[in-house]
This record gives sequence, structure tokens and C-alpha cells, in this order.
Amino acid sequence: MAGRKPQLKLGAFLSVPGNHLAGWRHPDAVPDCDMDFAWYMRLAQMAERHLYDTIFFQDTVAVAGSDALKAGDRTRTRLSRIVKLEPTATLAALAVGTSRIGLVATATTTFNEPYNIARRFATIDHISKGRCGWNLVTSQIEDEAGNFGLDTHVDHALRYERAIEFYEVVSGLWDSWAEDAFLRDKESGVWFDPDRMRFLDHKGKHFACRGPLNVPRTPQGRPIVAQAGSSEPGKELAARTADVVFTAQTELQAAQEFYADVKGRTYRYGRTPDDIKIMPGITPVLGRTMAEAQEKYDQLQSLLPDEVALAALARFTRGVDIFSYPLHGPMPELPEANSAKSRQKLIMDMARKGNLSLIQTARAVSAAQGHRVLVGTPDYIADELEEWLRKGGADGFNVICNYYPGPFQDFSEMVIPELQRRGIFRTEYEGTTLRENLGLRAPPSVWT
Repeated sequence: MAGRKPQLKLGAFLSVPGNHLAGWRHPDAVPDCDMDFAWYMRLAQMAERHLYDTIFFQDTVAVAGSDALKAGDRTRTRLSRIVKLEPTATLAALAVGTSRIGLVATATTTFNEPYNIARRFATIDHISKGRCGWNLVTSQIEDEAGNFGLDTHVDHALRYERAIEFYEVVSGLWDSWAEDAFLRDKESGVWFDPDRMRFLDHKGKHFACRGPLNVPRTPQGRPIVAQAGSSEPGKELAARTADVVFTAQTELQAAQEFYADVKGRTYRYGRTPDDIKIMPGITPVLGRTMAEAQEKYDQLQSLLPDEVALAALARFTRGVDIFSYPLHGPMPELPEANSAKSRQKLIMDMARKGNLSLIQTARAVSAAQGHRVLVGTPDYIADELEEWLRKGGADGFNVICNYYPGPFQDFSEMVIPELQRRGIFRTEYEGTTLRENLGLRAPPSVWT
């Protein structure tokens, strides 16, 4: 429609029991919602009522910080987000209690096999009638390696090399069948047309997979693929494979550069910038006034002990004993990491630009895991989201809350109506599949 305003996309990043490392201690928090499926369903249905594009679950296949725990670091016992429901099983269950919202979960390419991942997400797409998405990651947490027979984490470059081939196998398996392959003809007794089925017969450096997949083509052609890496290999993988990019950006200029960079790479792979939606994370802290919002943020920060903040930062500082540095001295320089490279760079850039001390950096990281914290009124937060949308910093945002359910309910009931009033967020879903609601075209198929 001529003159139509750009439309914001919103994801509910359900980082239960809360993204702030001390959020679970807030008087209004429900600390056991990480293992209570009834809460997952309530939050998913709340998100759907307020017309979010997706709910999203991050995942790791380890207890975060388990290496440090094994070495006797007792500060880890004060951290939440240690246990969680397996996300793909959770999505399948949530699919039957929702009807429009997209259902996205993380699954690592480093510690999985392509056939299993292709089958799992295709199945959820069928159960949900076309609302499933796979967040493709290479595993950034080094604790995971010990659960899969490895002494050290797989090298960063090798993880991305494997991820590219992993995606090629998964996407190839999703094209195992034409849409009209299954005849189910009672009279002739023919169940399927073998000419509308193909063997993948993939033989590569990391994988060999014959196929075909024992799940038909899915309702939206194939599940949405999301990607979260922001390193150079991560951006290249996103341009090649992703429909949605989840990223951590805290300043508009850096967000604009990332946005233009990733979208500009799409042409190398026969794609266009419109084929990718870029959605940074935001953590809202809402108040009726700016002072009230700041008071709420200060209350959360008061619940966070310094030693817990340092333990959280230590995840990004392998090779440097940050506990040996003065708390109020400058943030030390860090060697290049083999995990979470882009997040480590974001932290160091934030510390340098803000001239932050070590403990200030640690507390800032603990508040939002590197994502942007927006402290203010509904109008202020809507202004910020609209500016990034209009100025090419984002197509939308993942809303990541400090604890649940209060902050999520506040954002949904206070900010979303303001975005709708401005005409930059939907008042009803555009379609029935996640691909339709995100405004993404169907991917090319070998059968077209």
C-alpha cells in the first residue's frame, strides 16, 4: 500500500525465569516458571493475544558455568537459568494451545545431527500448521563440550564450517518431497508417487546423509531459520541461511552498520535484503515516569551481588582471571575468545566507550547479557523502537524481560498499544503461518 508506514516485528524472547541475573529475586518474580509448563503456556498465549510475531527459546546443552562449579566456584549456585525444559518438545506442546504466533527454538549444529534436526523442526511445523522456526547456532558456551566427549570446545572457524554444511543437509532434507507427492489413492493402492520424492545423497566433509526425510514438505515450505551470530563468520552464515537474525546491539550507529552489512551480503547467495528480518534484543524497564522506571532498575541492580556479576562476566573472559583485577579499575584487555566472539567484542566496546570499570562492566552485562536496556516510560520506549525502525537499525526487536510475568505484561499492555497508535505495529495477524506474518517469501524449492 502506497505510503504505508514500515511495520515493526516483535519477538517474545522468553528467557525464563528472567534475563537479569538477579531478576528471580524480585518480590514479584515467579522463580520456578523455568520448569512450570503452565507458565510457558500463559506467556505464549499472552504474546499471541498481543500479536507478537514469535516466541523464542534460547538453549544450551549444558549447565552454564558447570566447569567453574566443578572447580569449586560456589558463586554459580546463586545464578538462575541453570535448568530449563528442552525447547523443541516445549514448542510442540505450545503449538496445540496457540494458533497464530510463531514458535522458535535454538538447536546447535555442533552437538546435533542434521537428520534429527530436520525431522524435529519439520514435525513441529506440521503440528503448528506452519509456525515453526529453528534458531541455528554453533554453541557459544564451552561447558557444552564436556557433555559430548570433548575436552575443549570445537574451534570457532570449524564450528561455522560445520554449521554451513549442516544447514545444507537440513534444507536439502526439507525438500525431500514435492507437495503433491502423497496420493493416498485407495482405489489404486498407491500411497505416494516415487517420482515426487528425492534422495539427498549428501557426502561432505562433516556429514553423509542419504535421505529422504520421513516427514513431508511443511505447511510454510520449510521452517523459518533464525541465526544469532554477529562475528564475521556469523554474519556470512546469516546472509546465506537466515530468515531472521537475532543480535545484540546497544547503539543506533553500530546497529545500522550491522543491518546494512548483513543485508548487503545477501546478494552473494541469490537473495535480497528483504529476505532477512533483523531483530536486536531489548530489555524494557517501564515506569509511569522516567524516575519511576529508573527506581525499578536500581531496585533490580541492588539485588545483584558483585561477585555474582563477576562470575557472569567471567564466561566471556576465558584466559584472563578477572577476579584478580581491582573491581574499580579499568576493564582488562581480553584475548580473542573461542566462544561468543561477537558478544565479547560488544562488551569490550561498551566498556571502552563508557569508560567503565571492571565491576561496572560486569553489572551492565549481568543486567541484560549484552542487550540494550531501555529504562523509561511507554512513550520513551516506543520512540526508541520507532527511531531504530525508521533509520535502518532494525526490522523489529526481541523483548527480553528481567523477570516474569510482570515486565512482559507491562510491555505488552503499555508499549504495544502505543506502537499500534503510531501505525507501526499490526492490529491483527496478516496470515496463518510465521512466514506470512513476518512478510517473508517462500524459499525456492527443487520442486518449483
